[in-house]
Amino acid sequence: MGQEQLKVLDALDSAKTQWYHFTAIVIAGMGFFTDAYDLFCISLVTKLLGRIYYHVEGSPKPGSLPPNVSAAVNGVALCGTLAGQLFFGWLGDKLGRKKVYGMTLMVMVICSIASGLSFGRDAKSVMATLCFFRFWLGFGIGGDYPLSATIMSEYANKKTRGAFIAAVFAMQGFGILTGGIFAIMVSAIFNNIHKAPAYMVNPGLSTPPQADYVWRIILMFGAIPAALTFYSRMKMPETARYTALVAKNAAQAASDMSKVMQVDIESDEKKVEIIAKSSANSFGLFSKEFLRRHGLHLFGTASTWFLLDIAFYSQNLFQKDIFSAIGWIPAAATMNAVQEVFKIARAQTLIALCSTVPGYWFTVFFIDRIGRFRIQLMGFFFMTAFMLAIAIPYGYWMKHLMGFVILYSLTFFFANFGPNATTFVVPAEIFPARLRSTCHGISAAAGKLGAMVGAFGFLYLAQNQDQSKTDAGYPAGIGVQNSLYVLAGVNFLGLVCTFFVPESKGKSLEEMSRETEGDEDMKPTEEEA
Repeated sequence: MGQEQLKVLDALDSAKTQWYHFTAIVIAGMGFFTDAYDLFCISLVTKLLGRIYYHVEGSPKPGSLPPNVSAAVNGVALCGTLAGQLFFGWLGDKLGRKKVYGMTLMVMVICSIASGLSFGRDAKSVMATLCFFRFWLGFGIGGDYPLSATIMSEYANKKTRGAFIAAVFAMQGFGILTGGIFAIMVSAIFNNIHKAPAYMVNPGLSTPPQADYVWRIILMFGAIPAALTFYSRMKMPETARYTALVAKNAAQAASDMSKVMQVDIESDEKKVEIIAKSSANSFGLFSKEFLRRHGLHLFGTASTWFLLDIAFYSQNLFQKDIFSAIGWIPAAATMNAVQEVFKIARAQTLIALCSTVPGYWFTVFFIDRIGRFRIQLMGFFFMTAFMLAIAIPYGYWMKHLMGFVILYSLTFFFANFGPNATTFVVPAEIFPARLRSTCHGISAAAGKLGAMVGAFGFLYLAQNQDQSKTDAGYPAGIGVQNSLYVLAGVNFLGLVCTFFVPESKGKSLEEMSRETEGDEDMKPTEEEA
């Protein structure tokens, strides 16, 4: 028979929802709030950067970033995030969640400020400096993914664990929303300071001298929520599961959780010793035993996150075209540089408010009711369906743009009320404590690899458009239609790969990982055989 659950872990699994749960959500969630703000605020200011640093004197058109510079500025943080997810995920299992948690925040605070202070003699050197700091900002952000998810999963009770982890991830929606709102405020303030002269023939070429402050302030603001969270993170005790199952210190785990939960919990030193000696706690990540037990699980979590992020990040490429076509963003030549930031931020805020944020919180509400598997399956299904609904009658939607926008927004809604949330939740629940942060980091890094495919690969495909359709007033040409077909196929593959991911609703973390079982239970069951 399997070993009886450790008392401290049983107390955590059966605990009623208490104040410390909400405290943990806020502390971990503010990291994700900052992550989302920092990752997505760059899209609000890229056109402004082009106007400031790449306008050709005497040209009748506003300046814009060269394609290679634009790709670097927008994508370098994703590269850093991928590296940070792998490194900090591994480090979180080696040094403990708490120690590494503070490191990621400090990197984010320093690099957010440094990004806004990017310097140089010319445009090329300013962009190079910005990319350098954005890479290391992404590196810190990457560490927040596995650590926030792992800490929340190890603090939560098993009844509402999914909702708690999803709530941490849902703070990403508020980060995106805040980025848009703050950019609206900053651009409105600076636009009132500078008014283009009424006699100006082409106000679109107007770049106020104060415009250089706008993008710097927007980027540096991301340091504030991260800095405010740092002290609280340092005060959190190490999770009981790491202390007991990885550090093998049952007394410390019981003591820490007794203070947090305000109850007396006995330590189980003998049980911890037995668990430590069992074969369930001896295999490593690259062992045959891990491959037998969790190989398909890791494939499932990594592949679904990879496929989801291809679709999720590539969708963002089409936003500016759609916003321009329906009049949310006027032609660049009709407004000055700061006004353009205002219009772009307003459009992004509307999308976040109407589809992104609600989708996240639908997941929070339903994940422990209908389960991770069903939500992820449903999300991929509807993302596939809506992509095809847009792509097949593409010409019709180009004449009925509001219908296009509604269907387009629904794909965002079901991404967030679906795999964008569940791919974050599940890897924090199904792997052993000593490998949990590492495996979550691997899964998340696969997602960022997919984001790079979406951000760079589909940019090339979308640029291969039918110019006659673009000139006729379509928001994008045939390249986007082909992209939508491909993305529908990607989403369908995500649906298929979901079947490799186990359902963890209502089960303890140890029940999913089987790491507290005795050696006699290590033999494969008849079903596994």
